[in-house]
Amino acid sequence: MVEDPAAERTFGFLVQDVARLLKRHFERRARQGGLPITRRQAAVMIYVSRHEGVSQAEVAAQLDIEPISLVRMLDKLCEDGMVERRAHKTDRRVRTLWLTAAARPVLESILRINQEIRAEAFAGMPLAARDALIDALTQVKDNLAVEQEAGDATGAWSILVDCG
Repeated sequence: MVEDPAAERTFGFLVQDVARLLKRHFERRARQGGLPITRRQAAVMIYVSRHEGVSQAEVAAQLDIEPISLVRMLDKLCEDGMVERRAHKTDRRVRTLWLTAAARPVLESILRINQEIRAEAFAGMPLAARDALIDALTQVKDNLAVEQEAGDATGAWSILVDCG
């Protein structure tokens, strides 16, 4: 059975538009609340908080940030006293990342803003519909991640993805 091409295009645009709106809401709320970091820095802080001791390379890979861009972000976060770089226990070439005590109140603000935005995004949506949406998007992500890994393993993409 052939799917409706308009539905396929709409899906990509809708996902992209929702992501764009979530980012804008976060950026606006962060500015209004005087949060001293950018959205990308906030993502790094959340990831590090969930995986303290993670390497810079892993953060760059998991958050899809160019390593040089991540280094600049980390330089700023270190300068602001939010993140600490430490030498790896067994590999002196690797730098691990840790949140500082000063980062905790900022992280709490980030998480509060995220929670408020989620509440707005899911307003009026029954819990079962919200859970079904999250489950469906998780499945889409997992499907694409498997395809990405297969493409990376062979050195070539096996499909072309219409981002629109």
